[in-house]
Amino acid sequence: MNKLEIKGDWNITKGKIKQKWATLTDDDLQFALGREEELIGRIQKRTGENREAVEKALKESCSCSA
Repeated sequence: MNKLEIKGDWNITKGKIKQKWATLTDDDLQFALGREEELIGRIQKRTGENREAVEKALKESCSCSA
């Protein structure tokens, strides 16, 4: 999978996540490979969801294996 495909997958995933948690901003959803823990923490802090709920939502939203 090349970088454009990864970016495309992330843009779709980001849209689905923002539909679920409208309080998240684009800054909250800045994704960098290897920084998944930070992303999960930001979502938890902004939404008040527990880690398991965030991970489940990410997996359900992502067409790739995140």
